[in-house]
Amino acid sequence: MKKLLPLTLVATLFGCAQTENNQATYQKPNYETYITQGQAFPITQFTNTQGELVALAEDKRKLVLLFATWCSDSQRFVKQLMASPLIADPDLQIIAIGREENAQSLVNFSEKFATNFTMVADPNRQIYSQFANAGVPRIILLDNQNRVVSTLIGEAPNTIKKVLW
Repeated sequence: MKKLLPLTLVATLFGCAQTENNQATYQKPNYETYITQGQAFPITQFTNTQGELVALAEDKRKLVLLFATWCSDSQRFVKQLMASPLIADPDLQIIAIGREENAQSLVNFSEKFATNFTMVADPNRQIYSQFANAGVPRIILLDNQNRVVSTLIGEAPNTIKKVLW
């Protein structure tokens, strides 16, 4: 047990990185983001956890969250988002994409955290890999024409304060 404590502490300090076989890594990866400010968002619709198509809304700002239910940084960001005025903004569409998550794990997470936004399962990283190589949560802010305003990595305790259009 004494040997596990330092490894757990190191894994906690370096955020929610994973290897392909779901083992925590102990070295912070070189985070890459594959989408840039001003670029058009390449996806216009998603399939939610109920199997329904959800289109990116016209004339609304969007917050696209790439996250993992097991990740403490992702959980913290969702809690902050749910407590923020953003959650009640009628001009904002929020879509959360669960990296390596299935629909049921997202339904369970949504119930536990009382979320009220669209959840999209991404069990094989097909969506996630279009935008980044590592790290969750990832936050992509889009304007009302679906162009990228900014991207954030949500490992810091107060990332919600950086969510600005």
